[in-house]
Amino acid sequence: MKALKLYGKRDLRYEEADMPVIEKPDEVLLKVKAVGVCGSDISRYSKLGPYISGMIWGHEFSGEVIDTGSEVTNVKKGDRIAGCPALYCGECEYCKKSEFARCEKLTVIGARHPGAYAEYIKLPSENVVKIPDELDYEAAAFVEPSAVVVHGYYHTNLQAGDDVVVVGAGNIGLLSIQWAKVFGARRVIVIDIDDAKLKEAKELGADFTINSLKENPLDVIPAYTDGLGADLVVEAAGSPITSAQVFAYAKKGGGVVFLGIPYADISIERFYFEKIVRSELTIWGSWNAISAPFPGKEWQTTVHFLANGQIRVKPMISHRLSLQKGPQVFEDIYHKKEFFGKVMFFPEN
Repeated sequence: MKALKLYGKRDLRYEEADMPVIEKPDEVLLKVKAVGVCGSDISRYSKLGPYISGMIWGHEFSGEVIDTGSEVTNVKKGDRIAGCPALYCGECEYCKKSEFARCEKLTVIGARHPGAYAEYIKLPSENVVKIPDELDYEAAAFVEPSAVVVHGYYHTNLQAGDDVVVVGAGNIGLLSIQWAKVFGARRVIVIDIDDAKLKEAKELGADFTINSLKENPLDVIPAYTDGLGADLVVEAAGSPITSAQVFAYAKKGGGVVFLGIPYADISIERFYFEKIVRSELTIWGSWNAISAPFPGKEWQTTVHFLANGQIRVKPMISHRLSLQKGPQVFEDIYHKKEFFGKVMFFPEN
């Protein structure tokens, strides 16, 4: 089969790969129908390189069941699925407590196991989630990133009528806007430095937007929140700068949930750090998209709200490409040659 393999920083190749074969009774063989580019993929391409040189990459995908192991009962050949990429050890202290997102050896496909930038992939049967007929494959490829956001919100105490600030209008930020509304947020305020992204945020439900290159959020947020600040701030940019500033956007007694990954050291000015103490903030870290029973209610919740249209993902897709275009499009993203929203690959094309 054909696949994208990451050999090093900015060294992504489209080439032949071995077809996966079912070896265990609980495995499922899948034909990949759609697979999206994650922000973490971009960081690994440009900054970090692969865990294992030459590994098949990618983890946000949907597909069709081609074959199953002898003990698989939850899906059958021909079923349409969304793939959960997380792999846990099942043996550490956290796994014994069913806290799978905290597994000591947690990994995802595309890191140390073959990923979904390929024509076919195999997974344990518990890692596949059936999708209804009304959910097409490209929308189903958003189930994983959407579940990441829901997992984060489940940590918080967000209530109907609360005001939410979302920092970063990338794909996780755009999903965060919509999920805030599903959870009952009264007003959602979005901060970014890209007007094109802020326009998209508005189209997907943001009540107010702030370009922080043009306006100081500290001056503007109070005007949108009755002078108090946000009940909840969502850090979705993964920027060292925004990760240090978000504490000042919350009201006293409010909270901040971190969904972004900075991939750099963070230095916090006293003004921002003291907000944690003086405003008595609650800070939540959120990792991955899984809980118990595995893969967690995040997945069924996401499938439901994608299928009924309350979470809209089609406007987020800026590029629909064949897998063969992978090396060039990642380089174009690196050089910021044009606007990129969600890039979606279709390995069959």
